[in-house]
Amino acid sequence: MTASHSVPGKFYDAFLFDMDGTLLNSIAVVERVWSEWAIRHGFEPEVFLKTIHGIRASDVIRQLALPGVDPEYEARQLLIEEMADVGGIVAIPGAVDFLNSIPPEKWAIVTSAPIELARRRMAAAGIPAPVAMVSGEEVAAGKPSPECYLLGARRLGVDPTKCLVFEDAVAGILAGEAAGADVTVITETHTTPFATPHFSIPDYRGWRVETGPDSRIALVR
Repeated sequence: MTASHSVPGKFYDAFLFDMDGTLLNSIAVVERVWSEWAIRHGFEPEVFLKTIHGIRASDVIRQLALPGVDPEYEARQLLIEEMADVGGIVAIPGAVDFLNSIPPEKWAIVTSAPIELARRRMAAAGIPAPVAMVSGEEVAAGKPSPECYLLGARRLGVDPTKCLVFEDAVAGILAGEAAGADVTVITETHTTPFATPHFSIPDYRGWRVETGPDSRIALVR
């Protein structure tokens, strides 16, 4: 991984946020639904769950190359189960106030989740709706491909290299890097910490947005 420049106080054209693990905590749902799927297919949930974060469900299943298993069908079935289960979904501490402090045209959500699931989880956690959003269904290649973040920047009309990406998972961090953006890692949901050269914060408490005279924005204390 390539280290981001010093992030606090640096001004950007826009902020691009991952959703699960970055703005909201949906681990309770993900672990319930994916644990049952793993058991049905002969995997140990404790090991398998470490491999799925930040990646589209169809890509997770496709990488397993299971005989007779259709990744798209399985992903649709998982979506149905996850749509029906919003128990325990909560905002990352400070996330709602932080988002509400950013000028609406200056931020977007870029998620690997399908759009219906993303909206349902955001509603459950009280996350405000952005003016621009990218879902996993809209890109040919999911994270760690940079396609999603490039599209998010394009929808805001900004240069991705002048954006700050907020992420929690390795696949998403790699996607942000590949898009040329700086990255801040949110560690609130990291049950298994991993080394990263990027600027990291547990959550959004104690952080605010500063707007410069040119309307660019910075993450500051």
